[in-house]
Amino acid sequence: MVATQCTERVRTRKMASLTMTSSSLNYIFTASKEISMKRTGQIVWMTGLLLLWLFCSGLAQADGLVVRPASPLEIRLSQFPNWQGKPPVQASRGDLIYPNWFEGNWRVTTTLLEMVAPLAPETTTPGFEGNRQYLNRPIAFNVHFVEAQSKGLDSLLSLILNRGEKQIVSDRAFNGMSLSKAYLGDRVIAVKVDPNNPNRQITLLQGDSPVGLFSERQLVSTVIGRSTATPNPDQFLTSEVFQQEFRGTPQIYFNEVENTTAYLHQATRDSPDQPEITAEQVTAIYLSPQDPDYFETVTNGSFLGEPHPVALYRYRLEFFRDETLPGMNDRDYP
Repeated sequence: MVATQCTERVRTRKMASLTMTSSSLNYIFTASKEISMKRTGQIVWMTGLLLLWLFCSGLAQADGLVVRPASPLEIRLSQFPNWQGKPPVQASRGDLIYPNWFEGNWRVTTTLLEMVAPLAPETTTPGFEGNRQYLNRPIAFNVHFVEAQSKGLDSLLSLILNRGEKQIVSDRAFNGMSLSKAYLGDRVIAVKVDPNNPNRQITLLQGDSPVGLFSERQLVSTVIGRSTATPNPDQFLTSEVFQQEFRGTPQIYFNEVENTTAYLHQATRDSPDQPEITAEQVTAIYLSPQDPDYFETVTNGSFLGEPHPVALYRYRLEFFRDETLPGMNDRDYP
């Protein structure tokens, strides 16, 4: 999942000409993330959840204590929703590696807590208003985190950098399918991960027509940038930037999605009913440079300026360990 990546089609219009439609959320763990579907003049989008909980780490000053500097990701999360550009990330190589306490099967509950359209009413997304139906509405789904199977140059490099230690990754195919089904039901056909590139994922959706050219739609998500931070052994922060391409309509649509998330591992809990991991995710939607309204999101319309997000979603997630859940190793790729 969690990194699972689901998305919203981001093509802005002036509010006067916008037709708001129902939307599905989050991309997961996304990672993670919104899946988009255009049905009879409506657009159904789902923000990819890739994961997760904006946890502001305790950096309070105290007499006699040395307070460590906050990481760039902690600073970014503390500034929500006043985001002026994209996060500080590096080119993604290999898969996203999680702490060992992620390993296993989980039952996850995600709740949309807040949604902001920073550039409204001039610029917004078609699915934004439709997403209000998910505010404060818990959505449950299953996820797996597994030990990475080493193959390819990137995996070998990652193994060397991690000094041969076990590497835990998201089961992106299973988690993406689980999250997508939770929002879109049987409209989701399959989620496939490129066996040669864990950062490239395809979600297959039912189209508007049962036969012909548009009988199937594809959401192609590619992680292009990533950053992580581990302030302490029970905290993990990550940010991933995705390029999204939606195929299967007369016109191909593009956008970019950011999932900046923070996780807190509850090493000790008062009750088994309490989640072992809590997380908060902020998903930001940016227009692609191909969009005709892209420069309306850039300060002063400059070619060198940073684009502002056109939609922001904040989620709360809770992870409950459940080893009774079945595993899934199907990673076939079309």
